[in-house]
Amino acid sequence: MAGVIPFPGVSKPAAVTFDRRELSELLNLYGRMVAAGEWRDYAIDFLKEKAQFSVYRRSSEVPLYRIVKDPALARRQGAYSVVAATGLVLKRGTELSRVLRVLDKKLSVVG
Repeated sequence: MAGVIPFPGVSKPAAVTFDRRELSELLNLYGRMVAAGEWRDYAIDFLKEKAQFSVYRRSSEVPLYRIVKDPALARRQGAYSVVAATGLVLKRGTELSRVLRVLDKKLSVVG
């Protein structure tokens, strides 16, 4: 029987994921936006080169925003970015909490 024999020490590349702290920040923001009536659904995608947290107004639509973690960009522009539905990058940086502020400002009261 012929079969595929994996090379020793070579493993399948792992997907990029959000850690517990990052997920906590994302879900806290999501909870505030749901309470404000802005967002209704979310999706998390763990891909080979990046992780995405997408938020929706309705689950049948395209995402309003995508929060992307791309470790390949960590040294250049920052690993985190917020991308609008049009593909426009709203904010990019090395700290997730700072990048997420661009979405939190939409909730602030203008007096």
